Amino acid sequence: MLTFNKKYFLLTILIFVTEVLIALFVHDDIIRPYIGDVLVVILIYCFIKSFLELPVLPVAIFVLLFSFGIEFLQYLHIVEKLGLQKSKVAATVIGTSFAWIDLVCYVVGIIFVFIVEKGFKNNVALNKN
Repeated sequence: MLTFNKKYFLLTILIFVTEVLIALFVHDDIIRPYIGDVLVVILIYCFIKSFLELPVLPVAIFVLLFSFGIEFLQYLHIVEKLGLQKSKVAATVIGTSFAWIDLVCYVVGIIFVFIVEKGFKNNVALNKN
């Protein structure tokens, strides 16, 4: 169950760098708020799959529920309640504003994970024949 998957880890690093670049340099109305949220669930999924050999569905469901949980904490203004509003790290990691559309973005990201994983699995099966 505990393992190291170099491909998922490299994807994690690539997506993390992409997220940082988006956060630092992209200030638009589409990529930063929406694509960033789609990518963050893929990032978390790849990070988990880097170290744990688990089936796609449980990891994807966990990531989706975790993301929903963080969004709910934003709804509760948890950063302010914990007195962390001056912490840029806390504000960035946890977030400070709830948005319903973020939940949709997380679902889109997980659907993308399923599509890619299914395509990869089918491609591997085709290459074995």
